[in-house]
Amino acid sequence: MDKIVISNLEVFSHHGVYKEENVLGQKFLVSVEIFTDLSAAAKNDDLSKSINYGEVCHFIKKEMEQNTFKLIEALTAHLSKKILIEFKNIEKVKVEVKKPWAPILLPIDTVSVEMERGWHTVYISLGSNMGDREQNLTSAIDLLKSHQECQVVKVSSYSNTKPVGEVEQEDFLNCALELKTLKTPEELLDFISEIENKLKRVRTIHWGPRTIDLDILFYDHTIINTERLTIPHPEILNREFVLNPMCEIAPYYMHPIYNQTVSQLYENYKRNN
Repeated sequence: MDKIVISNLEVFSHHGVYKEENVLGQKFLVSVEIFTDLSAAAKNDDLSKSINYGEVCHFIKKEMEQNTFKLIEALTAHLSKKILIEFKNIEKVKVEVKKPWAPILLPIDTVSVEMERGWHTVYISLGSNMGDREQNLTSAIDLLKSHQECQVVKVSSYSNTKPVGEVEQEDFLNCALELKTLKTPEELLDFISEIENKLKRVRTIHWGPRTIDLDILFYDHTIINTERLTIPHPEILNREFVLNPMCEIAPYYMHPIYNQTVSQLYENYKRNN
């Protein structure tokens, strides 16, 4: 991936554990590596197709002057996230904040914290079989869109499907979507749980009726198996209501465990069912 590098931007601001640092302020040096596709900008000699590093520098200065953090760890994380949200088409950033005047009462050149952050590609399955099913799906998608750390990229068409399991209940309306997010898998799980709660999801019967159900199917090509979270979702291979909409939005997405595309998994499903 192409890269724009900003080295040692000097900003005077008020960050530190000690009260004197917050009141008097001090000099910080900020370096940023911006990862993006610069091919169009290079081909057309067009700034609008690149990232304006001057604007990035002034944005960093403003964020550092308008906020106060005790730890440069918190400052570095804040700048990383804000740059990704503010400037479109940046896939990843590496931010280093240096503190030349660190108050440790020993000779030292500088103390610094470096962090790398970027957008993650996630696929989510949505379903509803209570109330206004279409509105429930649309409301969940709108709540995802409304969060600054999430970008809904693609949404499949809505499809009516029969319920799975032995519980008698109404048909489901299902879809799948592609999401770009800055959230970790655990943070994303907490966020979609908040969405389900806002839309009055009630968990009384396992695989029973529900106003809304959101499941994380894939997160980048990561494999996770914890008490709270299993990614890829373990039931993907057995769920037509997942495979069908996924084929619509990401047919060539490769399952990180089975090394088959979504479309291949769907063909296998149809042959066996």
